[in-house]
Amino acid sequence: MPLPEAGRARAQPVAARWAIRLASVLYGFGARLDRVWRTSRRGTRGRPACAVVSVGGITVGGAGKTPVAARLAWALSQRGHRVAVASRGYRGRAREAVTVVSDATRVHSSVEQAGDESLVLTAHAPGVPVLVGRDRRVVGHHAVAAFGTEILVLDDGFQHHGLERDVDVVCLDGVEGLGNGLVLPAGPLREPPSALQHTDLLCLIDAPADPPFLAELMRWVGKEMTVWRAHRRPVGLIPLQGGPSRSPEVLAGRRVGLLAGIARPGSLRRTLEALGAEVVREYALPDHHRYRACDLAGLSESGDAGLDGWVTTEKDALKILPKWLPPGVNLEVLRVELEFEEEAGLVDAIEDRLRGASRLR
Repeated sequence: MPLPEAGRARAQPVAARWAIRLASVLYGFGARLDRVWRTSRRGTRGRPACAVVSVGGITVGGAGKTPVAARLAWALSQRGHRVAVASRGYRGRAREAVTVVSDATRVHSSVEQAGDESLVLTAHAPGVPVLVGRDRRVVGHHAVAAFGTEILVLDDGFQHHGLERDVDVVCLDGVEGLGNGLVLPAGPLREPPSALQHTDLLCLIDAPADPPFLAELMRWVGKEMTVWRAHRRPVGLIPLQGGPSRSPEVLAGRRVGLLAGIARPGSLRRTLEALGAEVVREYALPDHHRYRACDLAGLSESGDAGLDGWVTTEKDALKILPKWLPPGVNLEVLRVELEFEEEAGLVDAIEDRLRGASRLR
């Protein structure tokens, strides 16, 4: 049976709700202390001899941080800068201080060793080295020494307080916003909303023309700021078993199942429905799920008359072997690219800030 989407509301006893709210208050207090303490120690540990651009978020998963980091790294490289991307390699098994996932020409690691996000970065930032490591200060030093890096882009770096950065880009889902405005476990926030005052550039992903939460969001930011917008654009539909890519428009009118091990499966559902597909089954697994053959047994179409196949994400497809699919099951991978509404202006803004900090010539 499909697993429920993470975060689905359930009835809770009053005592449990109060316990969760108390835990949220304590978590938020700890997050504030962590930011203050680690930020105060930045100058004692040195920093790489390059500019540092952090791309991160304030909510748990699904805010588009990795696609934004990849797109900005690629766009900056197209301006002639020597760029590298540093990722934490979440759920990867590599224990080296630095793992070179890509040297800009070849891939040298795997999803098992470096995590799924680093391979997504490699695919969407062609020509840009991608490195992973728990201490991204060390990763940055390696990037400078090995690749002559001028700009280091941190994927998911807003809470990586120990490394000094020159620009903080914060991404937010343009539909969900700040959710209920509470930190974990009572809400979706990694830090209290007041952390947004440390934002330099704010990017909304897939936002409507006038999102209802925008005024509250800017109140927490506390300063005048241009809000940049980006949208996920489906560009291809590729059979997991291999074969040519097709236009995503072929999904129009099809009855499909959704397979997703991502933070917010609802974003994939919205994309499929916008393409005209009817999502009739959902199989949602935890974010960064490490797939096994048994996970796919429930995809059998035998009990779903009229189901035209399953669709999954690139991030999930990296961890699924075609031989694991049950007989007769068709699984296709929806390839999605991120597009900024004003990409040139955003890259100009980043370059201006770096030059203002004397990090770029």
